[in-house]
Amino acid sequence: MKPNHKQRFFFRAILLLACHYLPTAAALESDADQPIAIDSNTATYDEASKTSTYTGNVISVQGSIRVNSDKLVAYQKNGEIDKLVFTGNPAKFKQTPSAGGEDILGNAMIGEYYPKKNLLVLQNQAVVVNGNATYASNLIEYDIKSSLVKAGEKSSDTKRVHVILKPKPKDKPESDKPETETNPPPTDKP
Repeated sequence: MKPNHKQRFFFRAILLLACHYLPTAAALESDADQPIAIDSNTATYDEASKTSTYTGNVISVQGSIRVNSDKLVAYQKNGEIDKLVFTGNPAKFKQTPSAGGEDILGNAMIGEYYPKKNLLVLQNQAVVVNGNATYASNLIEYDIKSSLVKAGEKSSDTKRVHVILKPKPKDKPESDKPETETNPPPTDKP
């Protein structure tokens, strides 16, 4: 069954609105200038509630930022995206904070992104890996612009934050390096 003219127009309009109004988070400076591409199995727009809902293997990409989720809901306020909520089992994100830099990875059952604040809030089994540090908590706030991670809930001392700080790999001293043809062992022969 071929979509009729109205259906094609509707989905093109949703895609154009999404590309125009979705957040412009800055991982690399150029990320904010990049369009957002959303691929999903289904897409709906509710004019009354000003929400766009994408379901089924949702992949959102803007520059170096990528989110994979089962569902993504975009909430509009005053003609702009106010909040994006993504869910998954778990939903995953990846960001390259600088050219040639190490990716920041994260996942959670629920994520909320507030574009005006450059704030990503991960909830329920949240994990963020930033360089040599891994943060795990029920709640993690991640400032996309400054790469600042805050973990834990202020309301409860019983819900602990788990952090693993891995040491950087050390370079082996010259004496520990294996011998090669360019560096043969010394001989006693004259």
